[in-house]
Amino acid sequence: MILYGASGHAKVVLDICLKNGESIRYVLDDNKEIKSLLGHPVVDQFTSEMLVDDELIISIGSNTIRKKIVNRLSVEFGKAIHPSSIIDTTVSIGGGTVVMANAVINSSTIVSKHCIINTSASVDHDCFIDNFVHVSPQATLCGGVHVGEGTHIGAGAVILPNVTLGKWCIIGAGSVVLKDVEDGSTIVGNPGIKI
Repeated sequence: MILYGASGHAKVVLDICLKNGESIRYVLDDNKEIKSLLGHPVVDQFTSEMLVDDELIISIGSNTIRKKIVNRLSVEFGKAIHPSSIIDTTVSIGGGTVVMANAVINSSTIVSKHCIINTSASVDHDCFIDNFVHVSPQATLCGGVHVGEGTHIGAGAVILPNVTLGKWCIIGAGSVVLKDVEDGSTIVGNPGIKI
């Protein structure tokens, strides 16, 4: 496995990979100041040949940056799923996605590519999560929620059943979203309002 990005988020992804018995071939990062990540050397100069034989996970928390990097690369993307997560057998998870400790993803949910389902997040049945979404720690998506590309759902937020969140939205930490949200919106509070 190769990780692209040596941030704090990368430490968690690295831990998940190791818990799953994956060996980390490279940790890549453009920042020449970073020399190692939890004892793994970080490479700042790399070529496309280095990316040929292994699956890669972009281990960067920013949805926007993950998308920019994906658009530059033509490689095979892996997944990192923590062994303590609970994922129904009918769930589909796309390449590049990370599911962290104690996350729950229930029946008939689709999690697309390059998403983050963070620590203790709960995604209920029949949800659709588009590419580059981040569901933060302890956020709750009730049944039938649709999340548009690039949306960030803050820690502890609650999205009520059958709500649609547009693309590239920000849902503030602790917010409770009762109704559909337009693309590019920022929602905060309980009940959630657009700001």
